[in-house]
This record gives sequence, C-alpha cells and structure tokens, in this order.
Amino acid sequence: MASATDLLDPEQFICSICLDVFAEPVTISCGHNFCKACVTKYWDECEQYNCPMCKKSFEKRPDVCVNTLISEVVAAHFKMAVHVKAAGSNHHNQEEGAVLCDICPGTKLKALKSCLVCSASFCETHLEPHQRVAALKRHKLINPVENLEDRICKKHDKLLDLYCRTEQLCVCVMCTEHKGHETVPVEEEYERRKVQLGKRIPEYQEMIEERRRKVEEIERSVEEGKTVAEKEIAEWAEAVAALMASVRTKQDELISAIEEKQKAAEKQAEECITELEQEITELQRRSSEMEHLSHAEDHLQLLQRLPSVFSSPHAKDLSDIPVRTHLHRPRLGLAVAQLEKTIAQEMERILVRTSLVEEDLENLAIDVRLRLMQQLYTVDVTLDPDTAHPLLIVSGDGKQVTLGDKYQQLPDNPKRFDYYRFVLGREGFTSGIFYFEVEVEGEDWCLGVFKESVNRKEGLSLSTKDGCWFIYGDKITSSGVKLSCKQNMSKVGVFVDYEEGLVSFYHVEAKDHIYSFTGCTFTEKIYPAFNPSLVYSNKVSLRITALR
Repeated sequence: MASATDLLDPEQFICSICLDVFAEPVTISCGHNFCKACVTKYWDECEQYNCPMCKKSFEKRPDVCVNTLISEVVAAHFKMAVHVKAAGSNHHNQEEGAVLCDICPGTKLKALKSCLVCSASFCETHLEPHQRVAALKRHKLINPVENLEDRICKKHDKLLDLYCRTEQLCVCVMCTEHKGHETVPVEEEYERRKVQLGKRIPEYQEMIEERRRKVEEIERSVEEGKTVAEKEIAEWAEAVAALMASVRTKQDELISAIEEKQKAAEKQAEECITELEQEITELQRRSSEMEHLSHAEDHLQLLQRLPSVFSSPHAKDLSDIPVRTHLHRPRLGLAVAQLEKTIAQEMERILVRTSLVEEDLENLAIDVRLRLMQQLYTVDVTLDPDTAHPLLIVSGDGKQVTLGDKYQQLPDNPKRFDYYRFVLGREGFTSGIFYFEVEVEGEDWCLGVFKESVNRKEGLSLSTKDGCWFIYGDKITSSGVKLSCKQNMSKVGVFVDYEEGLVSFYHVEAKDHIYSFTGCTFTEKIYPAFNPSLVYSNKVSLRITALR
C-alpha cells in the first residue's frame, strides 16, 4: 500500500527561489512557502516588499512563520528520496573537471544543462522543474558551462544575447547606448564568424608554412655564414702570418743594418784609438826628452838636439775625429717609415685576398704603429714639481698628478705655472722622436706638449700659436678642431717627431688614432705637458704609464 508521502507532489517541497528542497521553510501571509534564507536575501535586495511567487505587495516587511509540517515530516522524507534517486541515476556523472550542479547541497553532481536566465547549472534532478513548469520552460538552456556570470550584462543584469557589430562586443537588449548600431542575435553572429574562421584557418596555415620555410632558410644561411666565417678566419690568419713574417724580416734587416753600422763604428774607433795611443807614446817620449834637455848643462848638446825635439810631430787633427754615442735618430726613423710602408703594402694585398673591410685593416695598421712606437720610441717621462701649479699634487715617483682641493704653500719659482693648472715633464726635447702614454680621468683634462718659453705666469690662449699642442678630454684640440672619437678615452698615447714637426695622439685601448698636428715648427726645447682638470673638479688624476 502506498504511503502518504508517496502521494505527495515533489514540486510542493521545492523553493521557487533556489529551486532546491526547502531548507528551514517559512510561510508568508499570502500562503507561499520559501527557504527562510532565500526570502530574507530576496527582500534585502528589493526596494519594495512583495511575494516572489504571486508578486503581492506589502507596505512593510512581512513577518514569516516557520512551517513545522513541511520542516519536520514531509520535507525531510522527500529530500532523502530525491537525493537517493539522484545518487542512483547520476553517480556516474561525477567526473573530474565536469561542470557541477549549483543547486546540489553537499556533494555536487554533474550538471546536465546551464540556464542563462537563472545563471545556474542543474543536474538531472534539479533540471526537472525547467522541463515541467511552464514559466521555467521559457528559460534558455545550453550545454553546461562555467562562469555564467560572464554571459550576463553587468550593467542591466540581462542576458548578453545581442552582438554589436559597430563596436564588436556582446550586449543585452537594455544597452540603449548601442541603439542605432548594427546589432544582431548572438547566434547569427556566431554562425557568420564560424564561416569566417573556416576561411581564415587555411590562410593561417599558409602563413605558418611560410614562416617555417623562412626559418629553414635562415638556418641554412647561418650554416653557410659559419662556413664563410671559418674560411675568412683561415684567410685572415694566413694573411696576418704573412704580414708578421714580413715585419720580422724587416726587423731582422733593420737589426742587421744597425749591428753592421755599430761594428763599423767600433772598428773605426779602435783604429783611431790605436793611432792616438801611438801618438801619445811618441808625444810622451818627446816630452821626456824635452824634460831631460831642459836640465842639460852642455850648451853644445842642447843646441844640437833641440831641432829634432822641436820638429812638429805627425799628429791627427782631433776635430776631424767624430765622437758618436748613439745612432743618428732620423736615419732610424727613416727605416721605421720604410717598414710602415711595407706593412701598408702587405695590408693592400690582404684586402685583395680576403673579404676584410678597410676599417679592420686601419685598426690593424694603428695597432702595428702603436707597437712600433712603444718598442722604439718610448721615453721615461717624470713630472717636474717645480713647474706644478699650486693646486696640483705630484706623486713621489713623479708619475701621477692629482688636482687638490686647496692651494699649497710653495716657493716662488720662475718655472712654475701660476695661472693655468699645468705641470711639465723634467726632460725636454730638442730633436728626435719620443712617445709616452697617460691614463686619464673624466673629460676636463688636457694633455700634449708645450714649448719651453710658454708664458707660465699669465693667461694665454692655449693655442698652437702660443706654442701649445694638445687635446682636451672633451674631444677638442688646442687648434679648435672638434674630435670624432669612437669611444671615451681612458689611456692616451702621445707621439712626437721633432724634425718632422709632428704631434699625434692615440686612444691606446681602442687602437684609434685621435688627432695629429702636422707641419709644426719646433725651434726650441719642448716638454710633455699635463693638466688633470681645466675646470675645478676635485681629486681627478693623470698617471704616466710605465712601458719599459
């Protein structure tokens, strides 16, 4: 025999707000039942109080009464039956990653459909009212999806069921700001876009293939470039080896020429010494005889011997005998110039044989020239404290000058610079070729050579006409030429050829030629000149680098 509960209609025990079995059911004055929490939340969010089912209005918030019958007898039994049925029919729907029912209490079952109107997903059991109740049948059901709130207009709380082609976004029927725009149902735009996607996919596939072919082309180019680079490296190594062999040959020839000249000079000196020693012996003999005759008392003997003693001895004119302490410097410079010419010729051949650019060869030429200058012409420059401006501090070894922060009490010296902050080297040069290197700081320094008579007590223009040949750290010369250095300077090499009237500057570390003063007229002694900072900048230094 069927029990009373078997005859009850399940729809009587479902809250019309949450569409789930009543939880703490209450009754309002119009007779409709709801979950206490559901109807309380509903009234909290409404401006007017009415029944969620029949829409009856109330002047004030209605009182609610607990429906003890539904709560204690029918609802408990029906809820258990519904959940047993749902568990039996849907236990296989609990799959990992599936969209779950928003209504199921406790363990959630897999959703069968999502309702765009309710903004919720329902399992088979909780979907049943949408299939039976007339009002719910009009709701739009779709396959279960997550984030249903993204399909609702945030402004109007309506379904985004239209697509605005003008602004290319989904809108609801209440979005009046799109009135006058071209709007179509979302389904229509969906079908149109699917057709477009079907056409674009092959285009993208073709673009992908084109880029894959380009990748392969680039990879082949890299491999070919690697082969070419290896070939160029081999050719470069071969060319440089030939160049170095040529340099070594010229070096051997130069050394042999110097040694031969030295041997000839030594032989000539030995012959002169032998001859002079013989003359010394003869002169000593005559001197002794004269000494002896000066004490003789025999008048006849003195007069007879005196003519032979007074006769002029066979002696060399000492002014005709050259005395050389070193090889003539200009001749050595000529030999080096010939060597540089040979190097230049070799470089031209390298340019023909390899794919090197002229800049590479120019860098190599400067590198070779620097090495030659460092080996052949380096001089030991030491700073002269007697010439230093009172703000300059010269190190004890005379290799560094630093700009101090106050004037020093120094004795007055006619050699001292009182106006500009300069210090000179101890040794000056009146001939020959010399080279030295200086480590520099910042951009306010100045470095070069001064003539001895430069004005040290008053202001001067610091130009070539005043006997100043130098460059500034901010890349300007004393002749006003703006320099175009590739990098900021850190170590500067200074090369001077007195006879040629040449002053050249090199950025040593970058192997870059900075600038050359040519056609200079040197008529007096010139000195290396140093200024760590033309403008006031505390504690900056210049240091002379030791190369030997």
